[in-house]
Amino acid sequence: MYRTALILALALFAASCGGRRSQQQTACVPQPRVFLPAIAPVRLSPEEQRDYLRWHYWDRFDFADTLFVREADTAQMVEAYARWVALISDRPADAAPMDSLMRRASASRPMLDYFTMLAEQVIHDPNSPLRNDEFYIPVMQAVLASPYYDEYERIGPAYDLAMASQNRLGQRANDFRYTLASGATGTLYGVKAEYVLLFINNPGCPMCKQLREQIGGSPMLSEMIERGRLKVVALYPDEDLAEWREYRGHIPSSWINGYDAGCVVREKSLYDLHAIPALYLLDRDKRVMVKDAVDVGLIEWAIDHDDRKN
Repeated sequence: MYRTALILALALFAASCGGRRSQQQTACVPQPRVFLPAIAPVRLSPEEQRDYLRWHYWDRFDFADTLFVREADTAQMVEAYARWVALISDRPADAAPMDSLMRRASASRPMLDYFTMLAEQVIHDPNSPLRNDEFYIPVMQAVLASPYYDEYERIGPAYDLAMASQNRLGQRANDFRYTLASGATGTLYGVKAEYVLLFINNPGCPMCKQLREQIGGSPMLSEMIERGRLKVVALYPDEDLAEWREYRGHIPSSWINGYDAGCVVREKSLYDLHAIPALYLLDRDKRVMVKDAVDVGLIEWAIDHDDRKN
């Protein structure tokens, strides 16, 4: 199951965030404090246990204890936070549990800073398998609603909130115009198919090459492309057209391979380009099903579990 693979990826990510712990301990060095999440009642079914922890996972955490954030085992906290995010990710568009957590974490600036840091590592880092802008939005809203930050400290969170609020799950993606090698132009909204896979890429990007090969090597996606059910729009968002033209032969001829003349997508911040590549899966109405992903397996999973498909 795809969700099982996600949990395995989570374990690797959490470990990479935490780094190595020293095996040397001395009597004069206090042990880092750890957080023990709530435990769901055993009488509940697995699904009921998940729903219980969705809301009660943090019940044992003392949000008034600002000393904890200075003495905490942050690697353990990142892992605990990531496990909770993985748990609530079965509803990727439901940010209510995250909103509830951030309201509790807003008790003081040290606590809000700490939970914002956890969110940045787990749900905002482009390399995190648990990245989710829907969950990140209430984090930035909590920061901007708090009285702890001056106008300069709010600039970054305000920008992050604006970018996270673009192309949200379930909403129509921003339209844009692309230009083909022939000089002909088209728009994203003009692409007609049951599904559209937007592939934002750069020619010299190793991960872009890897994703291109994974898309082309997917039996499921290849069959959908062949039957016209899926169309891939490969968009180059930068200005070095010589590099793009040199590379365009590597893009499958069945894909729409275009560039953004004038870099309008970047200039108008229509899409978040701070990390490339990025995959967006859209339905026939150009509503976002998967946002800013780097996992072809997630694209396949989303299509396979689409309740709207025929």
